[in-house]
Amino acid sequence: MKVAIVGVSGAVGQEFLRILAERNFPIDELVLFGSERSAGRKYAFCGREYEVKLLQHNDDFKDIDVAFVSAGGGTSKEFAETITKHGCVMIDNSSAFRMDEDVPLVVPECNAKDALNRPRGIIANPNCTTIMMVVALQPLEKLSHIKRIRVSSYQSASGAGAAAMAELQQQYRELLDNQPVTVSKFPHQLAYNVIPQVDVFTDNGYTKEEMKMFNETQKIMHTDALCSATCVRVSSLRSHSESVWIETEKPISVEEARKAIAEAPGCTLVDDPANMVYPMPLDTAGKDDVFVGRIRKDLADDCGLTLWLSGDQIRKGAALNAVQIAEYIAPSISPK
Repeated sequence: MKVAIVGVSGAVGQEFLRILAERNFPIDELVLFGSERSAGRKYAFCGREYEVKLLQHNDDFKDIDVAFVSAGGGTSKEFAETITKHGCVMIDNSSAFRMDEDVPLVVPECNAKDALNRPRGIIANPNCTTIMMVVALQPLEKLSHIKRIRVSSYQSASGAGAAAMAELQQQYRELLDNQPVTVSKFPHQLAYNVIPQVDVFTDNGYTKEEMKMFNETQKIMHTDALCSATCVRVSSLRSHSESVWIETEKPISVEEARKAIAEAPGCTLVDDPANMVYPMPLDTAGKDDVFVGRIRKDLADDCGLTLWLSGDQIRKGAALNAVQIAEYIAPSISPK
């Protein structure tokens, strides 16, 4: 297959290169695209060097089978027609098309088949916090329908991109050197702090990130479950975590939940609190699975369970999920 990466210079773009190589994705030809700022840069992939081409409105995608796009919503909207007009499948990592009715929103562990119906040639990659949560909730949904979800996220600097990760590291250096702290990528200083805001606020008092979790969960899981979220930026560098409460139609025992999650694709059970064993960002960074622990009955609800999860936002929360989508649809694509 002929594969393109749009936005290869960013944190997710770089992760695409690593994951495609790790998983031996069937690539006959690779083409890298970027903005004027990154055009001309060279990146290594599987022993070869590739130069980044300038993304333009032309026929560069005529022979491309799949394009992984992670260059921001504005770029996705502007170039979607250019990318897809000759039959290339666009797997988009932005929020540009996620809630469009004619664009599937896919997490392969939950709704892989949705990716086969793509009338516009676009498949949307969900929000990172939503991806990790639904991977953990899907096996529980099979035990009893989930009616309500309440979640607090603990989102690392990686969620705001490579420059944000660099800024957090810079802030710690500046604080240790008694220098003025650089604040550019976040609303406030993130080092030694937590910020109860991820993305901008909407009219109902929730941020866009929190509303994504509400809307995207319903679309991915084909559910009427109501999700109330509080998304928080924390000063870890990489990997997001979430504290999740669910209310189900019928009670689910802790033992049933642990067994279901331990056997579920994309999940790893890490749940031995007596020995202080539970998922943490330091351990989940760079890993593929969503790690789940601290599963316990909700003391406020007989039909409630609460759990803790952690996963790498750049891998399963972005690049890995997109590559898994491509792996699933590959047999349905006729290489050009």
